[in-house]
Amino acid sequence: MSRSQSRVAKHAELLTRWAVDIEAGDMVTIWAADSAKELVDALHAEIGKRRAEPVTVRASLDTTIGPSGSHIAEFLTSHDGEFDTPRHLRALMRETDVFVGIGATTNTNTLSHVSNEVQQRRAKAVGLIVGGVMEMEQAVFTPHPNNAWAQRAGMSLAEYEEFVYGTMFRDWERQDAKQERMRERLEAAEAARIVGPETDLTMSLDGMLAVNDVGDLNFPPGEVFTAPVVDSVDGEILFDTPSVLQGSEIVDVRLTLEEGVVTDYSARRNEAALESVLETDDGSSRFGEFGIGMNDDIGQITKQIALDEKLGGTVHLALGRAYDRTVGETREQNQSSIHFDLIKDMSDCRLELDGEVVHSGGELLIDTE
Repeated sequence: MSRSQSRVAKHAELLTRWAVDIEAGDMVTIWAADSAKELVDALHAEIGKRRAEPVTVRASLDTTIGPSGSHIAEFLTSHDGEFDTPRHLRALMRETDVFVGIGATTNTNTLSHVSNEVQQRRAKAVGLIVGGVMEMEQAVFTPHPNNAWAQRAGMSLAEYEEFVYGTMFRDWERQDAKQERMRERLEAAEAARIVGPETDLTMSLDGMLAVNDVGDLNFPPGEVFTAPVVDSVDGEILFDTPSVLQGSEIVDVRLTLEEGVVTDYSARRNEAALESVLETDDGSSRFGEFGIGMNDDIGQITKQIALDEKLGGTVHLALGRAYDRTVGETREQNQSSIHFDLIKDMSDCRLELDGEVVHSGGELLIDTE
């Protein structure tokens, strides 16, 4: 077995041993682009060892558009009517016990020629599928290194493979303990404030629950997150880290919110794509997630959200749907067809929880050891 094959096999083994718990008889659904064939093959081997049953969907799953890939782009550009929720995909997901989504598109701009209006309509139609996956207890998203994402990150494929696998193969039990202490502090907080250049944003966290993601949602893991009280977010924020949305790279997003709703917005690049997301439905102009990146091995922005939102020294907020597991029994869950993460570099900022500065200059100030 070559070194590359060995790392892919280890990736598959960690996904099926650490990220999800596959039992005999489970129905396992894998969503993956063609370029992830190596990882799909390795996953099938691991699933076979556990006497479960796999099925693979030839598409990536994007939390803003649903199924994604070049064939989906052809479908969308040829379709001139209203979109229906795909009944066959809903049936598949209803029968799915374990979900594995692999990010490995061969062209990160696959959907760039599909109009924002069409993408918006499609997002509404597949919102039930996206939302259903987000609420599954046994679901994980993971990247598979390929040339497209290496180029997006500004690396050769060899460099990118070293980078990605370096973020995955580490002592996750120790990381789990570190993140759990941050989770406890976040869940105990009643309010949060982010302050920095062109940023002063407040939100209530009272009654919300915090989650320690150490692999049971994303792999590589490395974040703790919660949801703001739906109507509590006020102020302005600059997201100075690029985000890729449906093939468009959005840069320098500025948002102003009043009583939880985005009232003003701008972006230095691809503002129309941002506007399309905000106008998807009632919940897409509200934040459904607030998270803190804690994976220090990531080290740099790659424009792959599965990695970037875990980057130590950052926080992120997601427009759209909130995870059910972050919403307390007495609180409202923000509902939306989409979930779109925006990342903020905290190098020149501070995060306060109930008035206590817990994150400043890109460093956590609370004891997590």
